[in-house]
Amino acid sequence: MKPFKEKIWLASPTMHGPEIEYIKDAYATNWMSTLGENIEESERLACEKVGCKYAVALSAGTAALHMCVKLAGVKPGDKVFCSDMTFSATVNPVVYEGGVPVFIDAEYDTWNMDPVALEKAFELYPEVKLVVVAHLYGTPCKIERIRAICDKYGAKIIEDAAESLGALYKGVQTGNFGDYNAISFNGNKIITGSAGGMFLTNSLDDANKVRKWSTQARENAPWYQHEEMGYNYRMSNVIAGVVRGQFPYLDEHIAQKRAIYERYKSGFNGLPIKMNPYDEKNSEPNFWLSCMLIDEDAMCKQVRGEREASYVSEHGKTCPTEILETLAKYNAEGRPIWKPMHVQPMYRMNGFVTREGDGRTKTNVYVEGGIKGADGKPLDVGMDIFNRGLCLPSDNKMTSEQQDKIIEIIRGLF
Repeated sequence: MKPFKEKIWLASPTMHGPEIEYIKDAYATNWMSTLGENIEESERLACEKVGCKYAVALSAGTAALHMCVKLAGVKPGDKVFCSDMTFSATVNPVVYEGGVPVFIDAEYDTWNMDPVALEKAFELYPEVKLVVVAHLYGTPCKIERIRAICDKYGAKIIEDAAESLGALYKGVQTGNFGDYNAISFNGNKIITGSAGGMFLTNSLDDANKVRKWSTQARENAPWYQHEEMGYNYRMSNVIAGVVRGQFPYLDEHIAQKRAIYERYKSGFNGLPIKMNPYDEKNSEPNFWLSCMLIDEDAMCKQVRGEREASYVSEHGKTCPTEILETLAKYNAEGRPIWKPMHVQPMYRMNGFVTREGDGRTKTNVYVEGGIKGADGKPLDVGMDIFNRGLCLPSDNKMTSEQQDKIIEIIRGLF
């Protein structure tokens, strides 16, 4: 089997034509900075799609999350519960404001924050009043249960919907469930601006605060008057032109991504593999990335260090490292699952809570792939998924024939 002539990407931007026209319009009218029709229209489209009242276009999803943390009033030393299996951008803005992340383990049902572990965390840290929860790979978490737990303990929610734009939970778009909400238009997201993000809210007061803070917190004065900390976080009218042109194609992209997921699911039938799961009764993911999890007894030996990995090939078995290396040889891009935050070097001293309590107690045993309790079962679900899972090529420009070849390559490794 020959390698692909053109690289098959994990997820790359898909342009349609209107984007360049809106960019040209920004150029022609000389609205190149942080004001202009593209910004206003992209904010309107975001509100229309998500169903919120106000949107503030910012330079990145991370900037939107930072504004969420600032609005939540996080002060130095405040502990904040955060999704453990996520990208670091979910967590870092807490630290920007001096907060201390405490990580909540994932669950197998959705790969998102485990509500059982979250409740246990409130028992261990009753002083915590903020939870940052992400919808991993476009799959909604059990947000209703998480909201009920937060209400019980008087905590607010920051909803990181960066990966889940267009996904639904019980018919409601993600980005509506938090007290403060953020989405992303990074280059590989379901729709893109090449960069950019948005703060979403139903509070006019919060929207106005974010607009002010994101433009260096200038006061209404005839000179440059500053009475609080500000940031250069506003989206440019040029990037907003791309976002504006992408929004009408969001549902089309979701349909294409779903088809990719279903083809993988069908193509892997009979293999010791499970696709990234979701609550079929209550949620509709946007299927941003299709992922797979290898059954434990079908894993060959794999060891991962801080920056390198190795494996021992074994007939009838494989592992993420072998699959990713093989895909790369055929000019196709996959990626590991997000490495959980509690094992990242910069966060190893932070708290970590599993559904059985403190994940860092001396009674728990650290083994390859995570932590196991006295019964030998994984306590550290996120590390188990990281050890056995991987993100598959999920580009919506990939043809069915190309995907069939990827499926054949992976089948061959078993």
